[in-house]
Amino acid sequence: MDNWDEIRTAFQVARLGTVSGAAEVLGVHHATVIRHIDALEARMGVKLFQRHARGYTATEAGQDLARVAQTTDDQFQQLAGRIKGRGADVSGDLLVTSLVSLAPIMVPALVGFQSMHPGLVVRYLTDDRVFRLEYGEAHVALRAGPQPDEPDNVVQAFVPQQVGLYAAQSYVDRFGLPDSPEDFADHRFVGHDNPESRAPFQRWLHKTVPYSCVVFRSTDSRVLDLAVQSGTGIGFVARRDAAAMGGLVEVMPPLEDWSSNLWLVTHVDLHRTAKVQALLRYLKDHIADWQDT
Repeated sequence: MDNWDEIRTAFQVARLGTVSGAAEVLGVHHATVIRHIDALEARMGVKLFQRHARGYTATEAGQDLARVAQTTDDQFQQLAGRIKGRGADVSGDLLVTSLVSLAPIMVPALVGFQSMHPGLVVRYLTDDRVFRLEYGEAHVALRAGPQPDEPDNVVQAFVPQQVGLYAAQSYVDRFGLPDSPEDFADHRFVGHDNPESRAPFQRWLHKTVPYSCVVFRSTDSRVLDLAVQSGTGIGFVARRDAAAMGGLVEVMPPLEDWSSNLWLVTHVDLHRTAKVQALLRYLKDHIADWQDT
């Protein structure tokens, strides 16, 4: 509604009967009130008020407008109350995002959190792209890599994800294990389809192993894990996931360069809402449950 400010002004003038009273309620100068009334009457082509020494009296048209404005104002007040209520309650939609590789951490956490708050609808979206919190695309994002630096986001360090280099026993039985990185050129590897992947362990692999040795490639971490588990080649798996899979052999001790820092990211406008704060507390309280083994 392009002229809602003018209609709201007319409603207050009709309700209070004076320009000064409407100006005080609306927090504007009395000249603004007069300008709004004049503009609205000119746009509608009808007189909304009779001017007299004591103030303004609504005409029949002005009374009709005031009734509609009253209903609309009441609806806005009810909406504001519902929104404030949601902000103080752990209910409604909770939208969380992360890379799909972090699902083994996030899904149990979100299930546990939801069991404590049955009025909550959890929406967990996974994608390689960075969700824009400033556009309302998420309440909470779990991100990996360098510390996010968007100016309007609140960033908190979370548990780092330890990554190891593994091979399935079936691969070891067929090809053996390399004694050192110098032997990698004689082995088969599983890796990201994009050699410029930002993941630190994939960057290390790209520097250390000829890309021609990466014989199975994908953009989906779940696919890469399954490829390693099935014996296709040597590849990186989160240590926690490797322990859960079973049957994997560690190819070499993990390097510090392979680990990924994890960050909890929220937008400043939503950071203090009840459900965001409750989720952040829950995640921090249960960090030990998701530490990599």
